[in-house]
Amino acid sequence: MELLPRNHRQFLLLFTTFISINFVQTVDRSNFKTCEQSSFCRRIRHDQPGKSSYKLQLDSLQVSSTSVTGDIINVDNHVRFGLVLTALSDGRFRLQVDESNPSKARFRVEESLQKEPELEKLKVIEKSEKFIAIKSGQNKAVLYGYPFRLELYSDNQLVTSANARGLMRFEHHRSKPEQRPEVVGAESGNVEDSGAWEENFKSHHDSKPKGPEAVALDFTFQGAEQVYGLPEHSDPLALKSTKKTDPYRLYNLDVFEYEINNNMALYAAIPLLIAHSITKTVGVFWNNAAETWVDISGNADDNVVSSIVNFVSGAAKSPQIDSHFMSESGIIDVFFLLGPKPHDVLRQYADLTGTAPLPPYYTLGYHQCRWNYNDQDDVNAVNHGFDHYDLPMDVMWLDIEYTDNKKYFTWDPFKFSKPLEMLHNLTALGRKLVVISDPHIKRDNSYFLHNDAEANGYYVKNKDGKDYEGWCWPGSSSYLDFLNPVVRNYYASRYKLSNFPGTTEDVMIWNDMNEPSVFNGPEVTMPKDCIHYGNVEHRDIHNLYGHYFIMTTYDGLLHRTEETNLALLKRPFILTRSGFAGSQRYAAIWTGDNAAEWSHLAASIPMCLSLAIGGFSFCGADVGGFFKNPDRELFIRWYQTGAFLLFFRGHAHIDTKRREPWVFDDSTTAVIRDVLRKRYSFLPFWYTNFYQHNTTGAPVIRPLWFEFPKERPTFTIDNEFLIGDSLLLRPVTEPGVKQVSVYFPGT
Repeated sequence: MELLPRNHRQFLLLFTTFISINFVQTVDRSNFKTCEQSSFCRRIRHDQPGKSSYKLQLDSLQVSSTSVTGDIINVDNHVRFGLVLTALSDGRFRLQVDESNPSKARFRVEESLQKEPELEKLKVIEKSEKFIAIKSGQNKAVLYGYPFRLELYSDNQLVTSANARGLMRFEHHRSKPEQRPEVVGAESGNVEDSGAWEENFKSHHDSKPKGPEAVALDFTFQGAEQVYGLPEHSDPLALKSTKKTDPYRLYNLDVFEYEINNNMALYAAIPLLIAHSITKTVGVFWNNAAETWVDISGNADDNVVSSIVNFVSGAAKSPQIDSHFMSESGIIDVFFLLGPKPHDVLRQYADLTGTAPLPPYYTLGYHQCRWNYNDQDDVNAVNHGFDHYDLPMDVMWLDIEYTDNKKYFTWDPFKFSKPLEMLHNLTALGRKLVVISDPHIKRDNSYFLHNDAEANGYYVKNKDGKDYEGWCWPGSSSYLDFLNPVVRNYYASRYKLSNFPGTTEDVMIWNDMNEPSVFNGPEVTMPKDCIHYGNVEHRDIHNLYGHYFIMTTYDGLLHRTEETNLALLKRPFILTRSGFAGSQRYAAIWTGDNAAEWSHLAASIPMCLSLAIGGFSFCGADVGGFFKNPDRELFIRWYQTGAFLLFFRGHAHIDTKRREPWVFDDSTTAVIRDVLRKRYSFLPFWYTNFYQHNTTGAPVIRPLWFEFPKERPTFTIDNEFLIGDSLLLRPVTEPGVKQVSVYFPGT
């Protein structure tokens, strides 16, 4: 079906004719691990495809109306594991594998899911001494005994399989040997190395009290031509082969001036992988919140793209793409989303993890921020500046300097002594205010929040059971343990208007630094052997920490008044930097600390498209770049591009020049005025598409292949995108350009 008929197609080409200098500055990569420096990744990645050591004992299988359960045994060491394969509604299956008799319970991720998945009936359609085949709806699953393998069929076509390459691994809990054993074959599942029981990185020591406990599983996508997902990375939308690079890493980190075209970890981690061809689209959701690495490869050569080119030209066999998920801890918990079309896959995923709620209308307007506006007079001047220059703006933002010495839920008594007056000046013009609130808590005996947390045991503990102390913006800091429901209730109550003087319902919240960022911690984050509520190690929940934080903030904003009628509660707005699957239910997201460089402008499109596929349609990038100073051309281009990403905010580092839209010259201000007005003219269109996202799971911003799944040229295009199914965008993200080539799908 052609969604963009030629005579009705809308196309926006954004252009001006100025040149720019491209500055190059990159992250200090030595602060972050490679796969070889992460012991579990090093161990597992050395495994070679072959016959798996894991055997599903077919005579142990028990079949109910909705699930199959049974025992898996590692034939080399005779450790037993429990398997559960469940049929879910809307053409999905769930596979779970855990130790049968664990010495310590493993963490299971629950908060990623918006509800318990709806079950579907299944029936056995064939059984032999080698396999059992079950059917649910139009889809089929086949479990093989030895070696263990799972195949998934959509309309009788094999679309994906698990452990087809024999790379499954489940490191069972065990006692630490008195002496380090000799390294043995990978097939035993007992490979030991220098980092299995304890690990060092730079000056940091990880005690690993539970020893090696990694899990891994490979997935093969038969017939797939491209794979997408695994946000957040500053990489092309179509994922690349990792045969000659590190795997894609999912581990929420505070990365200063991240590199472009790189698969190293960034701020968010969403373990969703989508495989696409002209006939089928399927997905795999790896529900694990520990550090995770994912290898990608094609079946023809080291480059997934060229393997497909060979297939199209007739030089290769039917394509397939292989992936290998490796996590440091937890269980194997996988959802198979069998499509068969792109809309189906994201609907199936959205039913599991939820969609973004319909936001307050003003949040789709323009936001103005910087680190930092100096005082409330500065805020008032900027507020009135937008009216003076006839520029639409809906939300002013305050970064960390508004607080009393980095103590959240307070105001600087000198610079922001009359916050309600400042807020009234904004709301009188129809505007709102967003203030930042980070998870680090200043260790200051004059600070009520620290005193409450310390007295009641609300902080995350170190491995010795004492309050963990790290270093962040306030200096010495501790971190609230949001796994504890009592802590969540306490922190949410801090947002009550009676507990946060100077705020009203017109104040919303920015949750930053929530990876969490710890300036003196390993990889600029919290040590993995810190302890949370329920004796859960931080390594088990690292990628969920920010999720718990924004979930708590959302609850606090929703219930900050005495209103008890749910229909009268006002919808919150939260911006987060960190996230996991399901975090889209609570917050918008942005691409973090980018730079005023053309490459970062260009990267904002595939980064937000990838996040949108992972559920985060409400995505944007700091307009103008957070670091450095854009010239006139880059400044204009960024406004033109940012105006058509869902979250639209100008933001800048404290050391940059002022960045308000009128700072260059009258002609620049005039161009930006036109851009802002164009944005506002599309607000009903944005809102309509947001409603469709909320009700169907379809992303608001979409890659071209999502609406034109049979057009191969769209599979690798990520400098164009769609808003909904009817507006095509090709922003100009290159300097000195007067015209660009555009691919028009459906013609």
